Amino acid sequence: MKGDHQRSGKSGKRGGSKPQEQRRQQSAGRGKGGGHSGARAGAPRGLDAVHGVHAVETLLARQQVPVELWVQEGQAEKRLADIQQQATTLGARLVLQPREVLDQIAEGAHQGVIAFCEPLVADNEASLFWQLDARADQSPLLLVLDGVTDVHNFGACLRSADAAGVIGVMVAKDRSAPLNATVRKISCGGAESVPVYQVTNLARALVRLKEYGMQVLGAAGEAEALVHDVDLRGPTALVMGAEGKGLRRLTREHCDQLVKLPMAGQVSSLNVSVATGICLFEAVRQRSTH
Repeated sequence: MKGDHQRSGKSGKRGGSKPQEQRRQQSAGRGKGGGHSGARAGAPRGLDAVHGVHAVETLLARQQVPVELWVQEGQAEKRLADIQQQATTLGARLVLQPREVLDQIAEGAHQGVIAFCEPLVADNEASLFWQLDARADQSPLLLVLDGVTDVHNFGACLRSADAAGVIGVMVAKDRSAPLNATVRKISCGGAESVPVYQVTNLARALVRLKEYGMQVLGAAGEAEALVHDVDLRGPTALVMGAEGKGLRRLTREHCDQLVKLPMAGQVSSLNVSVATGICLFEAVRQRSTH
């Protein structure tokens, strides 16, 4: 039943034990997830774990209903009352767990709450261009990732994309990190709030972006222009290359211009997620003074 507080001691049963006795059962290792039994707790099969207050709040704000919401019993129950109410109202099953169980799932970084959700699915190319049609009178900022396969970098890029207000992230179907639980964890809610659009042919999609009036800028170390000297106030697609390899040849050829970051030290390049954040927020800076 929606809204019922399900203790993790006995699945689906509410009668019989008092709350204090149920907590003792969890402490003895008989609760869902293993408690102190020594067995490593795992997410419900087939679901992704979304950790932390901000990530879960973002999930709920977008009406993405978790199947289960695990909340740390004790003080966190009171502190997270609003999240519990929202989740159960939407239909999520609430499970109170000892901290040790949540620690095992999230390696300690959970802030007392974990939502278990259906895996994310990327949007298709048609959805992207529908969005551009709907924003024809605006100046959309789009992030394009060319061959970024590391899930930690992908998650960090989504986090920066969310903070910078991009309309979405475009990736190639066969050369991209998956939208898995690790990406959701690293993105801290970005994976829930920023649409990811998969395209079959990245170079062809870049041509279509130009037809929609977007300038396509590729980040490359050998570029002559600094990103700070290029006008980013209009409709812009920022293309970032893969870890170590950078932009592929065809991708470079379909960019209107290549840009680079000023490098004053001894290192020749930055991590792709760091470089993405800097470039995106240069666009934010320019647009805020427009």
